[in-house]
Amino acid sequence: MLQRLRTLTGVLASLRTYHGRRGHRDGLDRLYSGFVSTGDLVFDIGAHVGDRVAAFRRLGARVVAVEPQPQLVTVLEVLYGRDRAVAIEPVVIGRTEGFAELLINTRNPTISTASKDFVAAAAGAPGWSQERWTERRTVAMTTLDALIARHGVPAFVKIDVEGFEAEVLLGLSQSVAALSFEFTTIQRDVALAALERCAALGYARFRASLGESHAFVHAGDQDAAAMREWILGLPHEANSGDVYAVR
Repeated sequence: MLQRLRTLTGVLASLRTYHGRRGHRDGLDRLYSGFVSTGDLVFDIGAHVGDRVAAFRRLGARVVAVEPQPQLVTVLEVLYGRDRAVAIEPVVIGRTEGFAELLINTRNPTISTASKDFVAAAAGAPGWSQERWTERRTVAMTTLDALIARHGVPAFVKIDVEGFEAEVLLGLSQSVAALSFEFTTIQRDVALAALERCAALGYARFRASLGESHAFVHAGDQDAAAMREWILGLPHEANSGDVYAVR
């Protein structure tokens, strides 16, 4: 009973944070309008409670929402289950097909992860020391290549999977028009590995945003080397952000 209450509390907190603010919604629409147009297909890898799904739908895109946490899959089904332009995939995305152990933070489900290294990096880190991953669940895992075979080639892929971003990108063998991946300052090595994978896939132009600012920090595009140095130079307090890669 206590575990269920914690889970419900965490989900409700996420819904308030990501669906309850007009400024958040408007910021997402402005940001993603540079990558997504009416009729496009978008993959939302780590859909959480679906605020990005909502933004992509407002922009007229079809969406494949990927979210492995059962409680959040239920939220997505309630919000989008009747929308024929949204397909919900309750799986982890990685470099191969198979299974993965999902580490669930019931109080803060937005940072649940398939990466044990992410949990280890958070342990004792300033700003992260109170986080606890108290539930483990084995979940089916597939790849971006398999999603493309099933749903088609997306115009944009958003990846937010708490330290598993490089693994996701290793399951992609072809570049799409644009993608984004989250990074954290507690795991800069993962960010650099994801950046390197993007460069190997042929992406040459990069931009970045910090936190939930929904605004780019650079006036123009950066190459991979410049983006690498920017990530390495961030203070720990920057915490997290997203890198956007364009062919």
